[in-house]
Amino acid sequence: CTSLKTEVDLSNLQNVPYQAFAYSSIPSVILCDSLETIGAWAFLFTELPSVTLPETLKSIGSYAFCVCNNLTFISIPDSITQIGDNAFRGCSSLISISIPDSVTRIDHETFFYCSSLVSVSIPSSITQIGDGAFDMCSILNSITIPESVTEIGSKVFYTAYNPNLILTVPRNS
Repeated sequence: CTSLKTEVDLSNLQNVPYQAFAYSSIPSVILCDSLETIGAWAFLFTELPSVTLPETLKSIGSYAFCVCNNLTFISIPDSITQIGDNAFRGCSSLISISIPDSVTRIDHETFFYCSSLVSVSIPSSITQIGDGAFDMCSILNSITIPESVTEIGSKVFYTAYNPNLILTVPRNS
């Protein structure tokens, strides 16, 4: 699929399967209102600049948007309950992310090496933040860990180089 350079219309799918468009050059994608899952590695290394996910989507698979270097914006709907590990790993142009209240954990290296990530909104529904979740997010300005978080993995901010990073954690944590 590396030579695929046209908009892809997925308006009839309920699931985007494993590696469906990995390594392709698709410039945009139309996702239908009945889409429920995006499989692992589905859009790995694609050139998508933005993605609007439908309100029917329940899960984003592991590595689903990994190394989508042109991805600057993604809208994650409230219907999402699971975001797989490494789902946005290496999305070096992603600027901000808002995690919906329907998600309860941020998995292993979900946003690893999102080097343009400036802001993250973590809802109070989050109870776990996995290993390396924000590792190598070098310009992350501030992040607040809600009181609901009871488990934080290792190296969550390991090489978040920004000396001005403001990390707010709940009192008595």
